[in-house]
Amino acid sequence: MQEHHAVIITGMTGTGKTYLACALAQQACRRGHSAVYRRASRLFDELAIARADGSYARLLGKIARVDVLVIDDWALTAPREAEKNDLLEILEDRCGNRATIMTSQVDPKHWHQLLGDPTVADAIVDRVLHRAHKIVLKGPSKRKEETTNP
Repeated sequence: MQEHHAVIITGMTGTGKTYLACALAQQACRRGHSAVYRRASRLFDELAIARADGSYARLLGKIARVDVLVIDDWALTAPREAEKNDLLEILEDRCGNRATIMTSQVDPKHWHQLLGDPTVADAIVDRVLHRAHKIVLKGPSKRKEETTNP
């Protein structure tokens, strides 16, 4: 976090991506830093509403200033055009300035294909992956273990 790098956590459903991302954000808070957690879908919904009501620039500024931003469940579905642009704006503001943690079931090597537009994909990948710490979680779903072992 001190070096403003990104952390990309990937793995199958239930392997602990969200848990680990939130634990990292909580540790940052314990050290006096600010952190915000958003599921990707809700983050993009908030940005769409902000664009409609005229508070888009203010919301982007707020997101840019938080020390640690957790974007959970990125790429569960292919992002819409506006979502790609929103993510690029967020990452542009944060790149080299603040820490970003992203969780995804999709391996980053497939993000270009998922994003579609090669120019936007290159820009997003360049800002988040090149200085990122990548964590791949493997194993069975922890949720399934909890329901079978009461």
